[in-house]
Amino acid sequence: MVFQKEITLNPGGRGCRLITQEVIEQLPEFNGNGILHIFIKHTSAGLTLNENADPSVRYDVGRFLDELVPENHPLYTHTMEGPDDMPAHLKSSIVGQSVTIPVTAGRPALGTWQGIYLCEFRNHGGPRRIVITLYS
Repeated sequence: MVFQKEITLNPGGRGCRLITQEVIEQLPEFNGNGILHIFIKHTSAGLTLNENADPSVRYDVGRFLDELVPENHPLYTHTMEGPDDMPAHLKSSIVGQSVTIPVTAGRPALGTWQGIYLCEFRNHGGPRRIVITLYS
């Protein structure tokens, strides 16, 4: 069986936010094992897995990436879409656009402290489309 669904997530502002529950709510009734693949259809945002309990981790990840890939760097030539655009593309390449999670007994087999992050790298990124695919 292959289940696939595209959903649109509301804008959330710059930074990392948990979307684990929003993804789980989209999954069909399923009691078996398989693979869950989640893909974001954007070049200025990313997906990753990380700590789901302490919100300061999400803040720190965002701040670290901002320091690692600053705005207005003199090497950037792609600047027509604003000072946050080229850094957003680079951060998206660093973080990645997809995550793959095993599914056990119908549930994503995340660790106790793991959650799915949507990392928004634009100041005003707008709605974000993700594709959820479950292989069983």
